[in-house]
Amino acid sequence: MSVRLVITDAMWARIEPLMSADPVRGRRWADHRRNLEAIAWKYRTCSPWRDLPAELGPFQTAHKRLIRWAVDGTWKRILTAVLAAADADDEVGWTVSVDSTVCRAHQHAAGARKKGAADRSEPDDHALGRSRGGLSTRVHLASDSRARPLALHVTAGQAGDAPAFEAIMAGIRVPRTSLGRPTTRPQTLLAEGAYSSRAIRRHLRRRGIRAVIPQAADQIGHRLRRGRAGGRPPTFDAEAYKQRNAVERCINRIKQWRGPAMRTDKLAIAFQAALHLAAVLIWTRR
Repeated sequence: MSVRLVITDAMWARIEPLMSADPVRGRRWADHRRNLEAIAWKYRTCSPWRDLPAELGPFQTAHKRLIRWAVDGTWKRILTAVLAAADADDEVGWTVSVDSTVCRAHQHAAGARKKGAADRSEPDDHALGRSRGGLSTRVHLASDSRARPLALHVTAGQAGDAPAFEAIMAGIRVPRTSLGRPTTRPQTLLAEGAYSSRAIRRHLRRRGIRAVIPQAADQIGHRLRRGRAGGRPPTFDAEAYKQRNAVERCINRIKQWRGPAMRTDKLAIAFQAALHLAAVLIWTRR
């Protein structure tokens, strides 16, 4: 092939057992590996679907596979299985960092029907927000201590960080390959001042998760103005907070793919499926 491929034989050995099996009746699946390469090529280069190289098969097949597996949750299931295998090998760093990044949306991302989406998992606004800079989507994510994504969530670009915090925490769910409940609670959670609200700290305290979050400047001022009634400042480990660069590096690794860096998808579920595929390839590249 003249096309540069990204899925090595070692990576495919990890991914292949997770692919959907051929149905007992009816038409068999097209080549899974070629379709994954086709989808990866599209989002690495941020090219139109119709420009897909002929070596990677018809663009209709790859696009239908992306949407179909986004609707039925296959992409998320594959990522969960990859995380479970990594956790079984003790390769997940459970000092978790949370942050978000804004992805500029291309003009082609607009135009989808606002109401009556074909699938309930598709938000009515398609996770597109308007601001002075134009259309954008915000990607909220949690990263392990080795700069690899554990959970991903998309909202409109103008949405804040704190309202999506519980959705991100709910997305951290790594099953065990042996008996036992899935791992859902990191040992320590690192986040910037945007997450320094009483509700978030209370949520973490209730679940027994150590919070390393600096207090925002306005909150410090409010507390000091109240005097004794303001209470004590929350504990903050400045040395542990230095590890928060892991989530910044994780965002950089995802945005090396031009598709996630600049959204062209009309549907939020398609954009999130591309993020899940990027996360799967990041984890299997270990």
